Amino acid sequence: MGLSCHWLSDPLAGMWLCTLLPVLFGCPSGSALSGARAWLLPRQSPHFDRPGDVIVGGSFSIFRFSNGTLSNFTAPPAGLQTSSVSMWGYRVAQSFVFAIEEINRSTHLLPNLTLGFSIRNSGDSAHGALYETMGFLTGQEEPIPNYTCQHGSPQAALVGDTRSSLSVSMARLLGLYKFPQVSYSSSLPSLSDKIQFPSFIRTLTSDLTSSHAVTQLIIHFQWSWVIILAHDDDFGQQASSLASQVLTPAGVCIEFYLYVPSHQSLGKIEETVRKMQKCTARVVLVFLSNYNFQLILYGLLAVPVSGQVWVSKDTLHMALALTIPGISQVLQGTFGLLYHSSRAIGFPEFLAHLRPSQTPEDMFIKKFWEFTFDCMWPYQNITVTEGVQFCTGNESLKNKPHPFPEVSKIDAAYTAVYSIAHALHDMISYEHQDGKGTNSQDFQPWQLLHVLRKVHFKTPDGSEIMFDANGDLVTKFDIFQGQKTPDGVFHLVCVGLIDPQASSGNKMMVQKKMLKYQMKHAQVPTSVCSESCLPGFSQVPRLGAPHCCFDCSPCPEGQFADQRDMKRCLLCPKEQYSSHTRDHCLPRTEIFLAFEEPLGFILALVALLLAGLAVLVLGVFLKHRDTPVVRANNRTLSYFLLISLSLCALCALLFLGRPTVTTCLLRQTTFAVVFTVAVSSVLAKTLTVVLAFKVTRPRSRIQICLSPGTSTLVVLIASLIQVVLCGVWLATFPPFPDKDMLSEPQHIVIQCHDGSGATFFCVLGYLGFLAGGTFSVAFLARDLPDVFNETKFLTFSMLLFCSVWTAFLPLYYSARGKSTVAVEIFSILASTAGLLGGIFIPKCCIILLKPEKNTSSWLRQGHHV
Repeated sequence: MGLSCHWLSDPLAGMWLCTLLPVLFGCPSGSALSGARAWLLPRQSPHFDRPGDVIVGGSFSIFRFSNGTLSNFTAPPAGLQTSSVSMWGYRVAQSFVFAIEEINRSTHLLPNLTLGFSIRNSGDSAHGALYETMGFLTGQEEPIPNYTCQHGSPQAALVGDTRSSLSVSMARLLGLYKFPQVSYSSSLPSLSDKIQFPSFIRTLTSDLTSSHAVTQLIIHFQWSWVIILAHDDDFGQQASSLASQVLTPAGVCIEFYLYVPSHQSLGKIEETVRKMQKCTARVVLVFLSNYNFQLILYGLLAVPVSGQVWVSKDTLHMALALTIPGISQVLQGTFGLLYHSSRAIGFPEFLAHLRPSQTPEDMFIKKFWEFTFDCMWPYQNITVTEGVQFCTGNESLKNKPHPFPEVSKIDAAYTAVYSIAHALHDMISYEHQDGKGTNSQDFQPWQLLHVLRKVHFKTPDGSEIMFDANGDLVTKFDIFQGQKTPDGVFHLVCVGLIDPQASSGNKMMVQKKMLKYQMKHAQVPTSVCSESCLPGFSQVPRLGAPHCCFDCSPCPEGQFADQRDMKRCLLCPKEQYSSHTRDHCLPRTEIFLAFEEPLGFILALVALLLAGLAVLVLGVFLKHRDTPVVRANNRTLSYFLLISLSLCALCALLFLGRPTVTTCLLRQTTFAVVFTVAVSSVLAKTLTVVLAFKVTRPRSRIQICLSPGTSTLVVLIASLIQVVLCGVWLATFPPFPDKDMLSEPQHIVIQCHDGSGATFFCVLGYLGFLAGGTFSVAFLARDLPDVFNETKFLTFSMLLFCSVWTAFLPLYYSARGKSTVAVEIFSILASTAGLLGGIFIPKCCIILLKPEKNTSSWLRQGHHV
């Protein structure tokens, strides 16, 4: 291996670097060589290098740098000082080392190649990250931009974590060199653009993908009333807009969008806390950095806000926040996502056996050891202070577990190293298959980049690794929930999985896991603007409020709601009716006025009694047909009237029982005809009395009208007109059996439909006209002298008849169901009883009780008016 010095890229790239780097590092104008002197980072900055056939770079935030003053770019910045040690960063760096050692021991992956590495400290600083990256690319302690002077093995790729604010610059810089960069922590959505960042690949998904995934958690748990808490930068706006686009069609309402400045602003934090106090939503969807998220939680510690559920796209936010004392009071309900990464089997044991004496080339381990075990290495020329504990090097990390190890991602760099190794393996294998036989130490980084984008493999723990067209890892998301065990210990427990690949339209698949204490001691809370509407109620939107805010209104008669939160009630089928609770429909029973029920039985009994009474009176009249009472006022008309009255009583039976075609045809027509006969008989009787007093001389025309045949003709003509009307009715649109679905909600009323309404009213109208005329004639003749008060009885009976049918009309049209039939039967029987009682009962009393008045001799003695 010899010395190799050359330009890294074309001169245009060098011009770009000489423009960018002086701004970042205070490089004075002039040549790149003179500019390098102004990079005021500590001389001989610590590295952790290990030789190999191919070198993989690693950039980790192990020692944090601090710079007390902000540069005004008028003078070179002051040197950066180490401020603290990141236990998290060093553990990730060790997972990087663990992965390389595991690959070097493998007999299947790169069997004839040894990987080396160069771990550098980014210091969580833009200065430190760019400086160390340039140092790795150029191979110099004081790097010259766009120039390299490498000794030995070629460089394959760079694994690193960079803050979001720095990752774009790093990716753009490495993209100029076409040097592969595999990131495990930068999730900026803009880095998915392969035109701007062609060499950037990451072993996690972009923020937008995880933001979309976390919305599926909101939908899955049916939280319909949420708050979005986001940064006011591009990502915060993009993430909240994406969440709104996904949640709104799913029926989720956003109560407030609360935006927090990306920079430190305690005033804005306090304002946000005050707004959260007024919110009624219990679920808070978080798109914040760790720092601002923790400031919000600190602010809520002092205010009476409880019961909120925090949902984040990154469970690490929750884990880091929960390490702070007291924060768990606010984070009682937490849900977060963590991409489903591979696990380094044996890595905890690797850390447990880590000792400074075993890796003397590790320039970071001693300072990490001092910070972790709160001790000091015994250096020469140092004054020993009382109470200071010296480090022995035999301390073990086994007793220093990382908080929330299930989400700490201590193997974060593990997948990235394996991706590079498999890409190298595939590149070498392809070259040998093509017969080119390229030396593994003679390749350009862009060649590896081409293979790295298409790599597809499984890690030792069985996790499948592949990248999409944007260089993002194709992965699933683990769902973590904050739960307390029966012992009161707070845990972040994996309760499910979201698979973006198994999606239907815009909805990802959410799978649940059942753990031994999941959902036994903690239930998923609810967050709604309005409480759920129970079955039997429908949602009524509140005026001016989001659609998630509503009132519950009971379903009206005939409608039902068999599920919760129905937008509207459904109509029951015609053959069913809604239950009392309006949550289901019940079958409607068919009803009609039957003979068997009490009302039907009573009405039928009364009809038979009236018919029997009319027949009995007819028998009395026939037996005493030659007596003056019977012969008075045309006994033939009396026979007609009694027969018609008995038929009137019997026709009421046609209205009882289940309607059929025959009974529907006979009901109204029989009623109309027989009552017409009865009323016309009364009319003939009344006319006979009136005309009798008009006879002044024998053999006048009026005397001819008093003959029995003339009275019979009146009855026949009046009845014939009614028969004709009924015939027209039956010939055009006759009555028919029908089902009444409206009268009684719980029943189907079987009834007779009148058919042609006009003809029906003509029939009734004719009968009413005939009755009205008969009553008028009888009323005018009420004071005419008569032997047996015939005119007064006729007037009284017709008064009863007209009164009954006048009262019948409003009752008939106000009644419902089978009550209409009962009203009509009652009117038939009442009018029949009125005619029978008003005309014939007084005569029967004379015939049966006062036979002495029913003689001709009594009449000759002058016992009459």
